Amino acid sequence: MDIKLKPEIRQQALESLQRYFTSEMEESLGNLQANALLDFLVEEIGPSIYNQAIADAQLHLTARVQDLDIDVHAEEFGYWSKQKKRR
Repeated sequence: MDIKLKPEIRQQALESLQRYFTSEMEESLGNLQANALLDFLVEEIGPSIYNQAIADAQLHLTARVQDLDIDVHAEEFGYWSKQKKRR
């Protein structure tokens, strides 16, 4: 899967990388360098992050589907048991 960042997200990521290098590495990171680093990170590490996010979503949805049976379960053949309670 090819991961594409929306232009505004990509711009924020580039600015964050540049800020990180300035603040933590005490070096400036030019636009060309920041773009190359971001491309590398998205291509190399992005799929691992994406796959983990999908796995987390699957676990969450599986738990919700299991709860669905409890939340919306309808009692079957309950007419006669209701009649006994009414009398």
